Amino acid sequence: MAPAAMRLAAQSLSDAQPVPFWLEDPGKPGALPALTDTERCDLLVVGGGYSGLWTALLAKERDPSRDVVLIEGNEVGWAASGRNGGFCAASLTHGFGNGLARWPDELGTLEKLGERNLDAIEEAVARYDLDCEFERTGEIDVATEPYQVEELHEWYEEADRLGLADGLELLDQDAVRAEVASPTFLGGMWDRRGVAMLHPAKLAWGLKRACTAAGVRIYENTRALELVSVGTGMGVKTPYGKIVARRVALGTNVFPSLVKRVRSYVVPVYDYALMTEPLSAEQLASIGWKNRQGLGDSANQFHYFRITADNRILWGGYDAIYRFGGRVSAEMDHRPETYLKLAEHFFRCFPQLEGLRFSHAWGGAIDTCSRFSAFFGTAYQGKVAYAAGFTGLGVGATRFGADVMLDLLAGERTERTELEMVRSKPLPFPPEPLAWAGIGITKWSLARADENGGRRNLWLKAMDRVGLGFDS
Repeated sequence: MAPAAMRLAAQSLSDAQPVPFWLEDPGKPGALPALTDTERCDLLVVGGGYSGLWTALLAKERDPSRDVVLIEGNEVGWAASGRNGGFCAASLTHGFGNGLARWPDELGTLEKLGERNLDAIEEAVARYDLDCEFERTGEIDVATEPYQVEELHEWYEEADRLGLADGLELLDQDAVRAEVASPTFLGGMWDRRGVAMLHPAKLAWGLKRACTAAGVRIYENTRALELVSVGTGMGVKTPYGKIVARRVALGTNVFPSLVKRVRSYVVPVYDYALMTEPLSAEQLASIGWKNRQGLGDSANQFHYFRITADNRILWGGYDAIYRFGGRVSAEMDHRPETYLKLAEHFFRCFPQLEGLRFSHAWGGAIDTCSRFSAFFGTAYQGKVAYAAGFTGLGVGATRFGADVMLDLLAGERTERTELEMVRSKPLPFPPEPLAWAGIGITKWSLARADENGGRRNLWLKAMDRVGLGFDS
């Protein structure tokens, strides 16, 4: 980083608060009491993020008489659900390219199920009056290198061949810069209906209110310590009490699963984001962005960015940090060297915004699996279901995962449970130090590919062959 660029980036961060912007909202609800007794229920949901909240709410929608309890180790929405970028995507496969590489024969079905799932989220926002700043403005995949322009054209042609190009629009350099003015943009592909923008913490808090209104009993600051079989049901021990349930749904995602054999499939990767102060009218005019789409560049180490309801810019991504041993800890929530890097990249993208400052800087852990999209399963003779591994695209896909878990717990054969994506598992990660070394080599190789016209080295080609390739 040049000295002048470093000074500009550092100055822009001088007032940034080291807390997630979304969780600072004054509308944050108070915490509900912890469980201090013995509870019995039909369904216990473990985890108060999107995965658990959607599971509890959909369970009550399917059967209002079902007795549902949800427990959360901290407060609802405090982890990834309240720290993400607020991109709610229809994709269930972490993007078209990843889905095409892994499930080409059922990609059409997966795309339609994803569209249906996003429509259902939009309907739920209206039905339950979820005041979460929902805007279905779509997303533009932006090319910042010539080879990325070619890749976007190839993806569009493949989508068109499969009959999946409806709503997609290729943008040349002039067209993409007319949407959002950056000298780094060389082209783009606008998915007009496949992504919505929202306030992620408000979505979690709204789902919490909807769950309690439907009769779900929620206990916060109630960590699940142990899962054991109890007769025809399951028992879960908590710090001050216990719960006996006929069925259990695990929405713990990045945190160690109560089903120990699942743990090797997930590693925590830390992602970081910055939020600017609100833009002035002049600053807004200088960048355009009147259609308020989400944006993401097409590099392996990519940035995602969007504009908020009060005209701030969220700028995140690029660095993905894995810590040896895969621990989830609060000390990893902040990384000043990444904030500095992100700020420098921001002003390279938007030089006309020089002088703008960042108000917030934060990070959090993402549950990553080797196929970069969710996996599912059951344990304890079908009495427990789980969904995990959403890899940063869980704002929308967790609702689909909730439906899958409920199908599995009911023993139902549905269009969802018949999917190869649902029936198969990703490759597990190796034990340490192999996991740390492998992830480190992969990250270095991806950076090299970005610097060399997208050309993948022998390591990445080998990872592709065994199903561990990463493409965005």
